[in-house]
Amino acid sequence: MILKSKGAVVTGSTSGIGLGIARALAKEGANVLINGFGEPGDIEKERSGIEKEFGVRAIYSPADMTKPEEIAEMVSTAEKAFGSVDVLVNNAGIQFVAPIEEFPVDKWNQIIAINLSAAFNAIRATVPGMKRRKWGRIISTASAHSLVASPFKVAYVAAKHGIAGITKTVALETATSGITVNCISPGYVWTPLVEKQIPDTMKARNMSREQVINEVLLSAQPTKEFVTVDEVAAIALFLCSDAAKQITGANISVDGGWTAE
Repeated sequence: MILKSKGAVVTGSTSGIGLGIARALAKEGANVLINGFGEPGDIEKERSGIEKEFGVRAIYSPADMTKPEEIAEMVSTAEKAFGSVDVLVNNAGIQFVAPIEEFPVDKWNQIIAINLSAAFNAIRATVPGMKRRKWGRIISTASAHSLVASPFKVAYVAAKHGIAGITKTVALETATSGITVNCISPGYVWTPLVEKQIPDTMKARNMSREQVINEVLLSAQPTKEFVTVDEVAAIALFLCSDAAKQITGANISVDGGWTAE
């Protein structure tokens, strides 16, 4: 087990990519803190399921990713529970789709806070402990939109480009500290986040659901297939391994060839 007795924090992990990554880390022996919103019963089912299935500790933090003090408290809670936070996965994210002249200012602020500033605040809170222990893995879920743009997603594209920038900067700052800092840029992954943006895209582009899936989402990916949660989780796990210790400051595309065009 490559992460036995390590402590991990995964934000936005009550469903989708984050939950997939949390489960992959736990399978390799990490104690995990999961975070996010959802029905309390559903969250408890996932938390207890991780403990039962993988024999590790799993705790839940309801920390609001728009509030820096709650993010710092979340990291502190994990450090106290596990003894250390060795792996940080910044995965929390929301989406909103609209033309820029109709894009609500509050939605811009919310997306920047959750998709970008939350990663800054979580990294800021975890790096000191990683430096003391001379080992750490920081992984952020970026997006193909960290490399290319799509219309009607100004806040999301700006935030994901920002994640790529944070990744490079912190990688350089921690390069001699035994810490690696990378981001994973998936194309469209079939998750609740993608499914929820379909109605807004239908409205913005005046399309049917099938047209949005085939002509907007999968049109970007030459493989014509959605990326799976397990494929993203496997890359996150590899980045935690000793084999990946010289990979830092990287933006790893998992997008079915989208950004190759």
